[in-house]
Amino acid sequence: MAEAQAASAQAVVRNISDTARWAAVFRARETERPDALFRDPFAERLAGKMGVDIANTLPEGNSHAWAWVARTYLFDQFIAQELAQGVDMVVNLAAGLDARPYRMALPASLQWIEVDLPEILAYKEGILANEKPSCALQRTRLDLSDGAARRALFADLNRRANKILVLTEGLIIYLSADEAAALAKDLAAGSHFERWLLDLASPGLLRMMQRTTGKQLSKVGAPFQFAPAEGSAFFTPHGWEPLEVKSLLKTATRFKRPPFLLRLLGRLPEMRQPAGNRPWSGVCLFKKR
Repeated sequence: MAEAQAASAQAVVRNISDTARWAAVFRARETERPDALFRDPFAERLAGKMGVDIANTLPEGNSHAWAWVARTYLFDQFIAQELAQGVDMVVNLAAGLDARPYRMALPASLQWIEVDLPEILAYKEGILANEKPSCALQRTRLDLSDGAARRALFADLNRRANKILVLTEGLIIYLSADEAAALAKDLAAGSHFERWLLDLASPGLLRMMQRTTGKQLSKVGAPFQFAPAEGSAFFTPHGWEPLEVKSLLKTATRFKRPPFLLRLLGRLPEMRQPAGNRPWSGVCLFKKR
């Protein structure tokens, strides 16, 4: 049974971009709840049948919906907070199937830049062709692993705004430590790149994920890699200082999303030191040093 499931998962997941369809499944399911923490009326269409198939065939593909929901909720909360503090451009790297420019109440003057590979952006544009974003939306086709092209884009965006917030939701875990450091340095080089919002896992959680879902994603060139032992402090030498760090489990526990036993763990006090071998994930807001 396990071998059949693994073979099926490989057939469904073709590349890293397909994980965006998987993420959209959880936004769609949360939207259906009467007590939803957010509403994404586009998520079901964006996920499509392939997204559902991915969730149903990946090992533990449906097991941690609470974490996906908490991550989306925290990103929404931090984005709203930073917009209130004067952010005039949001740069969403590896934007995938995120629909925030359509589903969130955003200032019409806000510049929202989505950056991702051509195929996934074309797919999203097709699904949302008849929808209207609430802000000034621009999509840029770019392979973020191309350092020179990435730096050229950042330099151009830096000239167009006064206070920039960068989002890398669901991206960092797929990078190597060197790639994460290089991205941090490139972002820090822009004088107007002031805030950076990302999600982070502990080494303990990374090992758990690599034994389940990660096995199949590795086979299509999308391995889980990055979970620094020093936690958010990893980015300090590379130009970014953590402002706020929010645990996914503690956030989800507030809204009774995880299973009961996990909710008991979610009520324990948060430890100050990095999680290390303990399973932990969270959303981190950084400021430029």
